[in-house]
Amino acid sequence: MTTTDLTTPATPLVPAKVQSRQLERLAVIYVRQSTAQQVLEHRESTALQYALRRRAIEWGWSPDRVLVIDQDLGRSGASAEGRLGFQQLLAEVSLDHVGLVLGIEMSRLARSCKDWHQLLELCALFGTLLADTDGLYDPRDYNDRLLLGLKGTLSEAELHVLHQRMNQGRLNKARRGELFSHVPIGYIRLAAGEVVIDPDQQVQSFVRLAFDKFDELGTLNALLRYLVRHDLLLPVRPTSGADRGQLPAGRGFRPAGVSGSPPSLRPSRGSQPCPGGPTAPTGPPTRASPGVPGNPRRSARSGRDIMRRPRRPGRTPRRWRPSAAAGQTRSGAAAPAAPAAGRYPDRRRWLPRGHRPA
Repeated sequence: MTTTDLTTPATPLVPAKVQSRQLERLAVIYVRQSTAQQVLEHRESTALQYALRRRAIEWGWSPDRVLVIDQDLGRSGASAEGRLGFQQLLAEVSLDHVGLVLGIEMSRLARSCKDWHQLLELCALFGTLLADTDGLYDPRDYNDRLLLGLKGTLSEAELHVLHQRMNQGRLNKARRGELFSHVPIGYIRLAAGEVVIDPDQQVQSFVRLAFDKFDELGTLNALLRYLVRHDLLLPVRPTSGADRGQLPAGRGFRPAGVSGSPPSLRPSRGSQPCPGGPTAPTGPPTRASPGVPGNPRRSARSGRDIMRRPRRPGRTPRRWRPSAAAGQTRSGAAAPAAPAAGRYPDRRRWLPRGHRPA
């Protein structure tokens, strides 16, 4: 062995499965973490996924032909819904733009057999290779396809095993009385585990207003209608993510009503904000008709709105209308006399034909 052989760096071996047809297309690095907490705390795993770019370059791809898709950081792989990065990957493969897909594990790509086999079929159709830290796979090869299908099945089964373990842990903690999720609105939990009142003055004013109104109105439903009618916002501290436990200005409050709520629980347009705290009512709320505030009476049989027709000034009430047969009512009792003409000037229009005065 000569000195030149010792000093010359060894050229990385290109796998035999990598052909010129794959090198002409893109090498996609798919990066994903399941939750935002993993993105913040498990940074080493994220760094390892980004380092796969170096492996694609060693296998012959030029740096400008390596694409990193990391839009799914903080997204679960249980479904393709909401995973824009995975949908972009499927689109690029179906357009025959991708020659290699790299992931730290096959479970990073999908934990659902439906989504996994959809990607597998597209890769086999367009000749796209799949690779992880264990090896390089060609979906068109029978043995590789069998192994990839097994890995996809294990990834989905692993998801159920993880959920079962976490649920069992929660149940055991609850049996011991140590299960704690998060504190209610108006309180915060310190690092030592102590629960204290929220130091924010606006949060304290909202909590006092909510309890005072509950004592005044008497029911939670009435309190909710009051909050929605006057556009009062709930001071909510995030329980996960980068702003966990914080109350960002302008983003820590959310409406009391939710989308899809009935008309009686939707915010009104007449409320005005009160400076320095929650909004205050500008006047007593008006009720358009009895029953649901501000809404017409609703028929339980048909589900359609029934507007009550106002009583006409000269119309005779129904209980005063005698029967046309022998001046008796349906029950057999004598029909009451018609009211005086001075009180109901147009009573001829509303009395039965046989009882209209001459």
